[in-house]
Amino acid sequence: MRALQASDPYTPPLLAESTHSSGNVLIALAGVVVLGVGAQWAAWRLHLPSILLLLLCGVLAGPLGFGFLHPDELLGPLLFPAVSLAVAVILFEGGLTLEVGELEKASGVLTRLLTLGVLITWVLSSAAAHWLAGLEWRLATLLGAILTVTGPTVVGPLLRHVRPRGTIGALIKWEGIVADVIGATLAVLVVEAILVEDLFTSTTVAIAGLTRTVAVAASLGMLGTAGLLVALRDHWVPDRLEAPLVLAVVLGVFSASHALQHESGLIAVTIMGFQLANQKTYSVRHIVEFKENLRVLLISSLFILLAARLEMSDLRALDWGSVAFVLLLILVVRPIAAFASSQGSSLSWRERVFLAWMAPRGIVAAAVSALFALRLEQHGFADAARLAPLAFLVIIGTVAIYGLTAAPVARLLGLADLAPQGILLLGAGPVPRAIAKALAKDGVRIVLLDMNRRNVLAARLAGLEAVHGNVLSADVQDEIDLVGIGRLMAMTPNDEVNALAVLHFTELFERGGVYQVVPGGPAGSTDMETRGRGLFGARSSLDVLEERLAKGAQLKRTSLSETFDFESYKAHYGAEALPMFRVGADGRLVVFDRVDTPDAGPGDVLISLVDRQSQSGDSDQAGSSDSSSWT
Repeated sequence: MRALQASDPYTPPLLAESTHSSGNVLIALAGVVVLGVGAQWAAWRLHLPSILLLLLCGVLAGPLGFGFLHPDELLGPLLFPAVSLAVAVILFEGGLTLEVGELEKASGVLTRLLTLGVLITWVLSSAAAHWLAGLEWRLATLLGAILTVTGPTVVGPLLRHVRPRGTIGALIKWEGIVADVIGATLAVLVVEAILVEDLFTSTTVAIAGLTRTVAVAASLGMLGTAGLLVALRDHWVPDRLEAPLVLAVVLGVFSASHALQHESGLIAVTIMGFQLANQKTYSVRHIVEFKENLRVLLISSLFILLAARLEMSDLRALDWGSVAFVLLLILVVRPIAAFASSQGSSLSWRERVFLAWMAPRGIVAAAVSALFALRLEQHGFADAARLAPLAFLVIIGTVAIYGLTAAPVARLLGLADLAPQGILLLGAGPVPRAIAKALAKDGVRIVLLDMNRRNVLAARLAGLEAVHGNVLSADVQDEIDLVGIGRLMAMTPNDEVNALAVLHFTELFERGGVYQVVPGGPAGSTDMETRGRGLFGARSSLDVLEERLAKGAQLKRTSLSETFDFESYKAHYGAEALPMFRVGADGRLVVFDRVDTPDAGPGDVLISLVDRQSQSGDSDQAGSSDSSSWT
């Protein structure tokens, strides 16, 4: 992993041919984005942690693979400044997700993780780096400080993949964001102490540096937040410029803070994000959405670029002691730090075990180790060249092990359902109740939510799980047990409430998991755009469905086979039969919407709305297909 030297010649990439093997800078730049987004999409399709595929694509694009991407030659001296700015945006976006109410039951654990846990990780990692990886004590102490980070660039994607229930997910998210800041700051102080060499002087320098870092970061972070809120509340900028303004201020505050005190910018932007997320005077939801989209692009590009920096010489510099060092971090250091920090807390033993099995390292560890390695090499520390390869080995090892095992471990501990089939059904009228009864036979968990107490009572009397509440309440997600729930179906008589509910739950279930009954009058044929996926068909508004039920239509469950396939089903029940759901042989539930043409195969179960006249003509063949109905 070649460290950039200050004297490296640099030609602007858009004005000259690059020296790397592809011979085309545009292809390399576009390849970073294409590979990054492509890896994210492939991970979603394959149900794999995206970080694993990003690392793989980066390695394959670099010298160890096809060799068309050489980040140091591609970006020259702009590489690490660009990485720093990207990390600043990622940490700011992470700060926007830190809500105080998330950690009411686990704030003590977080405090200990960020103090006692960081101290334990630092001491044990430093000792392991010296005895196993062979670094001299000063460099081992620096690497130990760097590896106290975990980081939102890796923790966030893994948590979205695993989706652990309860407090533990929020706790790990908080630790990942705040520990990044603490670890980077600690590493800066260690470097300053190393360069001073005298013990008393280095201690004084470290304390003074910490004081300056906190003072500069807190001052600029709070000042930046205050200025932003004034500009946003008083509408000094049009709506279309609000998100770009926030981005500009974040980068400005980061750069100014970093210029005044090295590495203090990460603290400043995290403070900004946290303050914006927890203030009550201005809604920043649209800004959060913009930053989330930007975060995905930045994380994808960063992992591709940094993974592509690996060279064969980096691998030759590593030995079995380095591998043992990584395994010790995972199997010994993290469990000790996690169990010591959570001792006597309200966390269950399952949550404590999962906490001990979630500490991947990410972009900050890679970037900081590379920067400090270059700085120390310039001051005569020849062995400093091993810092970056060791840090990247830790990143690859922890991401691979945690990425492949976090989901099975969470599932084994009963903390996650990776493919939740359940439905939060907004509305508890006749149609939602009939749907809930029909799906119950296949073990699908349905939670009905309604403001109408009479509907809720009717649902409970029918043996259904129903909750009285307002779907638009800010606390509704805390009031409902969403274990096993992976979709929202909004089916109230009020189209506006349905649309707002879909908007409210899009962040939790994503756009592909939120459905809305088609709006309109009795014909249900309005062309009005809905925010959610239109349920069932263009002519299936709630009024139409209720009218059909009132005339005797029923929801029927029909098992398809080789002798009674989907074509036989359509011929038997006629064009008026409305397929609503398909339950596959693997138990996966498919909700038919107004866009996709319903289909099914042998072994699938169809749940459909069938009119009375179609039911009266049921043949023996249809009866043998395990056909049953619910009103």
